[in-house]
Amino acid sequence: MNINELIKDEKTTIVDVRTPMEFMGGHVAGSINIPLNEIPMHMDELKKMEQVVLCCASGGRSMQAMMYLKQNGIDCSDAGPWTNVNYIKNN
Repeated sequence: MNINELIKDEKTTIVDVRTPMEFMGGHVAGSINIPLNEIPMHMDELKKMEQVVLCCASGGRSMQAMMYLKQNGIDCSDAGPWTNVNYIKNN
């Protein structure tokens, strides 16, 4: 499945790794907010998710989160900026 298909799949959880303030300023409908620095504290929750797609403001933090999660056995994808994810999800 490519990233566009993953984003549109109802089994996918979109995880926005920006700060809560950034998330409150706008986010993908249905996404959840787990700031990058809190990812280690949410490992059990993330392991239960069927498919994880990560996003942030520009793609830097979501790439870091993806690398960390993959090193810890969680299959996930980085979709870069949340605005791109939002566009794909709604079109």
